Amino acid sequence: MVSLPLDPVPALPDGWSARVPTPEDLPALVTLGTARRTANRGSGSADPDAVTAEVLGRGSWTRRQAVAVDPAGRVRGWATVHDRAAGRTVVELTVDPDLPDPDADAVAAGLVPWLETVGLEYAAARGLAGTRLDALLDEGDERQRRWLEAAGYACTRTWLNMGRPVAAGEDPPGPRAGVVVRRVGVHELPDGTTLPVAEDLQAVHRVLEESFEDHWGSYRESFPEFAQRLREDPGHRWDHWWLALVEVDGAPMAGGALVSSVLPADAAGVEGTYLDYIGVHRRARGLGVAKALLHTMIRDAAERGRDRVALEVDADSPTAADGLYRSMGWQTRYVTQSWQRDTGHYRATR
Repeated sequence: MVSLPLDPVPALPDGWSARVPTPEDLPALVTLGTARRTANRGSGSADPDAVTAEVLGRGSWTRRQAVAVDPAGRVRGWATVHDRAAGRTVVELTVDPDLPDPDADAVAAGLVPWLETVGLEYAAARGLAGTRLDALLDEGDERQRRWLEAAGYACTRTWLNMGRPVAAGEDPPGPRAGVVVRRVGVHELPDGTTLPVAEDLQAVHRVLEESFEDHWGSYRESFPEFAQRLREDPGHRWDHWWLALVEVDGAPMAGGALVSSVLPADAAGVEGTYLDYIGVHRRARGLGVAKALLHTMIRDAAERGRDRVALEVDADSPTAADGLYRSMGWQTRYVTQSWQRDTGHYRATR
């Protein structure tokens, strides 16, 4: 297969080139991602399955990507633009931490404008005059901060990345009376396989959308976009989606939802569970729904033989969610920041 040329082409230093990543680039991209994590967090590695999914798999369908290649033919930079939702474009830039600052600055000077150009092309395809560019970087990553700040981005939020060990046989308490937690239902197909029940999946999406309406940065993401994005993750499993049912004003309702996924095996070869989303509807708050969902996830992780659960939470959550997590044994492992820039006259609104 002959690849399409990269369009537009980033303006890189003399002797450098840019192109669409290929399967042969996967080891180099894993190495780049690992180097970035190690430089900023002191440890950590990029998941090869996640990199593969983003470059070649489902994750590539909603992304445009470019790699920067130095004069010796080494991949030293990677830029990704993700068309996440109407008016919301996620951008990511990785430049080899081993590059001296002058060289890294010159590469970033070509890739950062490329991210915006592609983001605006995505916006135009949606009939929008502009979009919100959203970058996530590790707190303390001074090079990234400098590049984004120079391009007009501003730090808008801080996120705590928290973890909690799971003990073998751990059995947290069940939900309060009046709260029922269950997995999304499944249909049995004639060939013996199963598919999740559409109404349950849509209920999870609806609860999460309504739960976060009063949170910072809330925006509408359609159900197809939501489901597609989560399925891009190699750790996605339908049996990691949960609903909490409660009775409000004498009638049952979906009062909470939780979506989790599988964390890659650690150095000991043991997988973990990652909490992607948890939401409690306003009308169901104060009934112990969040704890019931979290206890269910922890119990499920223990039953599967996993040794840890992890999550990311807004440091300034209006529901003080980080306090709940700390009370249940989570501790902050590292901190990230959202850096954003609005382009054109478009402003994301509810």
